[in-house]
Amino acid sequence: MSSIALRRRAQLGLLLGPVSLFLAVFFLGPLAIMIVTSFLAPGLYGGVEWTWYPHNYGRILGFADPMFEDFDPVYIAIFLRSLKIAALTVIATLIVCYPAAFCISRLSERWKNFCLFLITLPFFTSLIVRLFIWVLILRQTGLVNSVLLNTGVIARPLELIYTDGAIILGMVYIFIPFMFMPVYASVEKLDWTLVRASLDLGAGPIRTFLRIILPLTAPGIAGGAVIVFIPALGNFVVPAILGGAKVMMLGNLIEQQFLAARNWPFGSALAMMVMAVMLVLLFVYVIVSGRRGIDAATGR
Repeated sequence: MSSIALRRRAQLGLLLGPVSLFLAVFFLGPLAIMIVTSFLAPGLYGGVEWTWYPHNYGRILGFADPMFEDFDPVYIAIFLRSLKIAALTVIATLIVCYPAAFCISRLSERWKNFCLFLITLPFFTSLIVRLFIWVLILRQTGLVNSVLLNTGVIARPLELIYTDGAIILGMVYIFIPFMFMPVYASVEKLDWTLVRASLDLGAGPIRTFLRIILPLTAPGIAGGAVIVFIPALGNFVVPAILGGAKVMMLGNLIEQQFLAARNWPFGSALAMMVMAVMLVLLFVYVIVSGRRGIDAATGR
């Protein structure tokens, strides 16, 4: 191996070494601890006992230890509700961001930058403050109910807060920038000559959208869906504030197991279940993106 190649490897090692060490210590280390803890028995007064105990997953999947605990389908219900709310959040953010990306991409450079700044503006405000503003808007004496009552549209206040709808609304409000940026990047790179050619050759707007626009912007949609779905699935701040005690999601359940119940092994098992879903989604996204790249390179 030449001296130039050795020097480049040494430079690369110096650049990547600190970052790799940081990730290994502060990401892979805690992850390994959580994996090990999920297979240990819970302590009588919290903590763990160093005993092989796979029944932490059994409480979720149905093979709980019958001597100490029973399988409770409520955990499956919470898991499915979290998946549903995360999926609805992805769909709602896409409905909002997809047409907005097209509108902003057609603006002049000055207004385009201004709109992008407005979309990222909420990041400059505390998340908790923004969510409590939604509490003031949605509660029974809040803005929405007050307007509807004063205009005679309703006779009594609506139950808007502490519902699945309130959680989805809060999630959409928070994750709109995460969906918008990947979608906007795909829309910005869209070749409009292909769109005009499709329309000139007799394809209608719907067919042009389905055959030209949607496939070309699909990478951005897929990337935004993954970026939104993963944090929405494990989010516990929004359900705690807008869902209260009426709506339980995986993030809240994991938080309770670690802090209130002090059942660290079961909380670790729940976290590993969430991690498994995330890894499956990322794996599918990588496989689909790779196949799309191969098809584009081969002209299929």
